[in-house]
Amino acid sequence: MTARDKALALLGTWSRPPDFPATAALVFAALLAALALFGRGRSLLFGLFEGAPLDVQRTERRRFVAALGMGAALLSIAYIATYLRGGPRIIDATTYFLQGRALSHGDLSWTPLDPSASFRGRFLVYSDGGPDGASLGGIFPPGYPLLLAFGFMLGAPMIAGPLLAIGLVAATYHLARALAEDTLPALAEPVARAAALLSLSCAALRYHTADTMSHGAAALGVTLALACAVRARRARLAAVGRGSTTPSGRGEAILAGLAVGYVVATRPASALPIALVVAWLLAPVAAPDGRRARLLVLALAGALPGLFLLLLSQRAVTGSWLESTQRMYYATSDGPPGCFRWGFGAGTGCTFEHGEFVEARLPGGYGIVEAAGTTLRRLHKHLLDVANLEPLALLVLVPALLRRRHATPGAILPATALVALQVLAYAPFYFDGDYPGGGARFFADVLPVEHALVMLAVASLVTRSATPTPTPTSTATPTSTPTPTARAFTRGAFAVLALAAAGFAVHGAHEHGKLRDRDGGRPMFEPDVLARASLASGLVFVDTDHGFALGHDPAARPDTRVLVARLRGDDRDRMLFDALDRPPTWLYKLEPPVAPSTETTATLTPWAPPESGLALRFETEAEWPPLAQQRGFAAPVWASGCASGSRALALVPEPNQRATATVALPVPSPGRWAVEVHVVHGATVPFARTARGPAPPEGALEIGGERWTWRPQEACATLPVKEVELSPPHARVTIEAWNGPIAVDYVSIRKVR
Repeated sequence: MTARDKALALLGTWSRPPDFPATAALVFAALLAALALFGRGRSLLFGLFEGAPLDVQRTERRRFVAALGMGAALLSIAYIATYLRGGPRIIDATTYFLQGRALSHGDLSWTPLDPSASFRGRFLVYSDGGPDGASLGGIFPPGYPLLLAFGFMLGAPMIAGPLLAIGLVAATYHLARALAEDTLPALAEPVARAAALLSLSCAALRYHTADTMSHGAAALGVTLALACAVRARRARLAAVGRGSTTPSGRGEAILAGLAVGYVVATRPASALPIALVVAWLLAPVAAPDGRRARLLVLALAGALPGLFLLLLSQRAVTGSWLESTQRMYYATSDGPPGCFRWGFGAGTGCTFEHGEFVEARLPGGYGIVEAAGTTLRRLHKHLLDVANLEPLALLVLVPALLRRRHATPGAILPATALVALQVLAYAPFYFDGDYPGGGARFFADVLPVEHALVMLAVASLVTRSATPTPTPTSTATPTSTPTPTARAFTRGAFAVLALAAAGFAVHGAHEHGKLRDRDGGRPMFEPDVLARASLASGLVFVDTDHGFALGHDPAARPDTRVLVARLRGDDRDRMLFDALDRPPTWLYKLEPPVAPSTETTATLTPWAPPESGLALRFETEAEWPPLAQQRGFAAPVWASGCASGSRALALVPEPNQRATATVALPVPSPGRWAVEVHVVHGATVPFARTARGPAPPEGALEIGGERWTWRPQEACATLPVKEVELSPPHARVTIEAWNGPIAVDYVSIRKVR
């Protein structure tokens, strides 16, 4: 890297606003700066009906939160249109989209049509047997797909994000108020409002409530759990102080547990920090008679539905209640064995999915030094996520540092600890997980907590030299706040908000622009393309993982709706076409951009798979991920030009091991078939660490009891034809490799009788 590249990596891009949203943010920043400089806008933060009756105050608060929530939802919708250009963009988001569509039909997993390779692929777990037959399911937990399912039922799946934006604004408001009531009750209402405004201004949250990623949903669960736990603890402590034996705080404890359970079902790794903090807040509270309160038990009971949903999903996809879908997927799709894990040691890091990263960052495995580097890189990205401007993120630490100035520390320390625990929870995971727009997404789940702490920091700093008049109760807006303190907080809060808006305008917007322009600058499947062609039913082939996940509906059939399948470029396409009674068929393709445009062009062309000849050709790489693999891993790779499509399935053995991979071979009808195997020499997985033995690499392949062995010599080779008895829907093919990697191009079969 050049010095300029290093500076850009460290400091990011700074310039005039690069697009319309950034320009609008700069205008908004100027308005907020004027409010900060001249001390105006106090009514916005302190309420329009200060001193009014309690019911009027509550109505005004609800209106404020509702208006702000609608504003956040509209900004998230604008983000979908401007930066996502209409739909999910990264592969994780498209898989969530597919899982949400399946759940709208009540399916945690589903049965694919044959040939199954027309519907299998990246981020999908396939099982070809079991009590219920073949099944297919996504690798992600079901909590967020459940929200998407409701959107699909309404005919608007992308509405889930904007609805989460409304919930996050409201949850941030209530959390900030709950935290401030313990330490700065006179400023509780303005702190809550300012935190909600910061939530609206946060560009990272606008992304996570636009794209179909689970972090916005997890953030809502974390925020609600913390807010409810704080209120449950306060209610119980108040009852203890009064000597009351009346149960209190139970409802809030159950709600806290329900929220923790939802995080368990959405992002299990993010559930541990919030579960520990909820336990911290609820466990120590004792009843007047000396018995420990049962709030923690109630919270635990509330978490059980979410835990059960996660286990039920794992059972449906993997066949086991306790088997992680992601671990099972990487166990059959990547390597070295055990590469995908929360933990340390040699062999950590998957070389097919994250090969370039593993090669650059983890050459000797994942240890404490590598974990520190990964965490520091995430924190560097996260500094921008908090408030669009890196220095503002440091305010998160201020309330905990100044907590001794207050008589009642309250929940400030647990809230700050939650942020630290979130960082630690992901330290054992090797991959950064950062990308433009999404930022340090593993830490996005605590952004609302950080927004509350930032505004508490402003309040703590402005009250260091002024003592505000305490409020009569913690639930009413103060009837009189000392003018110097009120003015100081108003200026401080608006200054932070102005810097946040300006930070996006001249700095953060560039990251979101990178997201907009990546991968051809548009979603890889757009329903509008089908709508413009008046296509309401039929079969559509796509050739991208993203496009398949966005377009495929497991319940669709081409006679009534559009069925989207993967284009394999072999006789699988014709088999599917014939099995579906030859419906009207189209090919959905993305054409490269033509200068000066940077966007791909989507085309929909009438098409039919070529007629099959006497011999049927089946590309082996189409069967990735394999059904099983041991002592090595298989992956699709680019191969010699003599390979069909220049692609093959490579099998990479562990050093001094004999690797095996099992794939499926479609069989149209029972009978005796002449089988021909085509192999490629020299193809391997980029960045995979291979150790060749003293002898040349050797391969073997077995189908129906017949076995082929070979030592790669020429670039491509055809193994001798053998006759095998085969039965539909498919036969199992076992591939072996030792002394080094081998690759299989395709298998062709011809009916003998």
